[in-house]
Amino acid sequence: MNLGGRIRMLREEKSLTIRHLAEQAGCSPSLISQLENNKVDPSISMLKRIAKALDVNIVDFFMDETLNHEEVVTRTKDRVDIQLRRWDAKIQSLVRNTRNKRMQPFLTVIKPGGGSHGRYLHEGEEFGFVTRGNLTLVLEDKSYDIGAGESFYFPSHIPHDWVNNGMDEAEVIWVITPPTF
Repeated sequence: MNLGGRIRMLREEKSLTIRHLAEQAGCSPSLISQLENNKVDPSISMLKRIAKALDVNIVDFFMDETLNHEEVVTRTKDRVDIQLRRWDAKIQSLVRNTRNKRMQPFLTVIKPGGGSHGRYLHEGEEFGFVTRGNLTLVLEDKSYDIGAGESFYFPSHIPHDWVNNGMDEAEVIWVITPPTF
C-alpha cells in the first residue's frame, strides 16, 4: 500500500475526518486530502505531526502491518524502504517492525542536496555513524559537519534538521530511541 493509502487507512481506523486530522496535525484539510491521494510529498516534520495525531510512528506509514513476528536477522532484501521523492534520501529500516523494541535503526543514503527539509523534534535520543560522504546536522541554530568515520549523538527534543551539502551521496547508520520515527 502507498503512503497516502496508509494515512487514509489509519485515519479511518481512528474514525477521524480529514478535517479533524488536519486540526490535530496543524495543517489544512486540503493538504491531508492531497497526501491521501499521493499528490504531494510531505516533509518529515509534517509526517511527524500526522503520525502523532494518529498515535503511530512515521515508519508505520511504510511497514507491512502483517509483519508482527520478531526476526533476529533482517536480510537486505527484507528491509523496509521509507522513501519520498522530496527527501532525496533513501531510508531503510534495519528491523522489520518496531513493536516492543527500545531502539529503531536505519540505513540512510542521502543524495547531494537531500535532507529532512525542515526542522522537527520528538522524544528520545539519536545516534548516527556516517559511513561515507558528509552530513550536515543542524541542532537549533548550531550546524555540525560530520564526515565519514565520524558519529553524532543528541537528545531528539532539540529541533533538528539534516542535509547532504556535499557532492557525493552520504550514508548514515542512524539509531533512534525510543522508536518514534
